[in-house]
Parts: sequence; C-alpha cells; structure tokens
Amino acid sequence: MRRCARRRRPRLAACARCLDGPEPLYEQIAAVLMARIADGTYLPRRRIPSEAALCEEFGVARPTVRSAVALLIERGLVKAVRGKGVYVVDQAGRDD
Repeated sequence: MRRCARRRRPRLAACARCLDGPEPLYEQIAAVLMARIADGTYLPRRRIPSEAALCEEFGVARPTVRSAVALLIERGLVKAVRGKGVYVVDQAGRDD
C-alpha cells in the first residue's frame, strides 16, 4: 500500500507521541497550538492548519481537534470565520 505524500513531510515540534499526559487530549493539543501561536509558528491574522491537517498530525478524531480549537476561541487566541477557516487574533489589536 502506498503512503500518502503528505505523511512524508516533517512534523512540527509536537506530535501524537508527545500527547501522553493526564490531561484530556484536547487540552494537550490546545496547549501545543497556544505554544505555536506564542512562538510565532502561527502568525497573527493568518490561518492555522485545517481540522483535517491537525487530525492527521496528532492522530486524533475531528471532535477532539474541534474541542481544542474551541478552547483557543474561548481564550481569545483565534477567531473562526465561517467558510474561510480559523485565524490567529492579532494580540496587539486587542483591548484587554
């Protein structure tokens, strides 16, 4: 069986094998995504990877990724735009 070409690309710092803590998986994935936002891997006003890409990267089901993204939305780090994707919020433009 042939492997998908996308699987050959290098993974980012965290991957499915790194998610073994006692916290729920969605919280661990959210923490990885928050770290990527903080370190500039995901730039402000740019999209984060799609749900499908995150599912493949972390080896989890779509509801788990959706819960992780919902946590980021709740914390004000990203914003979902219907039909376009999920974007990193520009922290400098926030009024917190």
